[in-house]
Amino acid sequence: MDRVVAHLDMDAFYVSVELLQKPWLRGKPVVVSGTGPRAVVTTASYEARRFGVGSAIPASRARRLCPEAVFLPPDFPAYREKSREVMARLRAHFDTVEVVGLDEAYIELTGLVAPRAAMRRLVSEVRAATGLTASVGMGPNKLVAKVCSDAEKPRGFVVLTREQARERFAGRPPKLIPGIGPKTAERLAAMGIATLGQLAATPDEDLTGVFGNRMGPWLRRRAHFEDDGRVSQERIAVSESRETTFNEDISSRDEQRAVLRGLTERLCEGLRGHGRRGRTIAIKVRLADFTTITRARTIAEATADEDVVSAVAFELLDEYDPPAPVRLLGVRLASFEDEEAPPAPVPGAPPADPGQMALPL
Repeated sequence: MDRVVAHLDMDAFYVSVELLQKPWLRGKPVVVSGTGPRAVVTTASYEARRFGVGSAIPASRARRLCPEAVFLPPDFPAYREKSREVMARLRAHFDTVEVVGLDEAYIELTGLVAPRAAMRRLVSEVRAATGLTASVGMGPNKLVAKVCSDAEKPRGFVVLTREQARERFAGRPPKLIPGIGPKTAERLAAMGIATLGQLAATPDEDLTGVFGNRMGPWLRRRAHFEDDGRVSQERIAVSESRETTFNEDISSRDEQRAVLRGLTERLCEGLRGHGRRGRTIAIKVRLADFTTITRARTIAEATADEDVVSAVAFELLDEYDPPAPVRLLGVRLASFEDEEAPPAPVPGAPPADPGQMALPL
């Protein structure tokens, strides 16, 4: 490989941090989740995963799947502290490190004489210093590295070329690829495309007819494990948000406004603490039937004033006028004043759908 990229992914990170503080739980099924009746699982130990417990499933379902599991509330200050320790060691060893979450990072290894040995040393050092284990994927681009890091968890170490990745994962479903979500997978299935091998063999014109001139070819390139995304030295948050899921759906507009106001106050307080102000204000609304919409508006001057943000959020909520009780509300601020222009498209990311605004909250 002319180019070598690694993706380091900590194993069951949140649970692993909890077990450092509670070693008597080792070997038991442990689930980190909220405590409300509509809480979802943040992560689960591998012992719990054997029962079908995974991240993002309702905590109530996790309790049914694994009634003997130990449920713990998230301790994000502890997770952030451990993340800082891990990422500091990555940066001490390598020049170009792109942190993409508390528990994962891409590392540019191109030009190193022995990149595999360097990564094995890093994983050993991280474990010795923090007590945490990690899985590593390596390949000629970020996509191959990302998929490889998840292939043999925990403590995996997988190195593949693009061609080897195509062969190894040909029988896997398209949703294995980052950026191919459930809805896209459903549309592919309707075309008779159930595996990455089938997707890779599908002519561009067939995909274009269903997904459009940009998305169609992008899907086939991803199935071929093509990706030209660079490893960035820094990732600056291009948006900040706060959201909450209710224990019971709420239909009162006054209650919805009160929740939005509280979320806005938390959001703006955090932004002011970092000296950030934004111009694009958005809300997220999820109804009782899980229908989820986002609405956004860009104002003339950047702000972190909760009165300004709340006023716009209220207007967006009133304009949408939720047709059913609301399950979740969120508020988001983007287009920060230190950004001279909207962020450029991320290489390797799916093309934007002109009919839908992508506003992850």
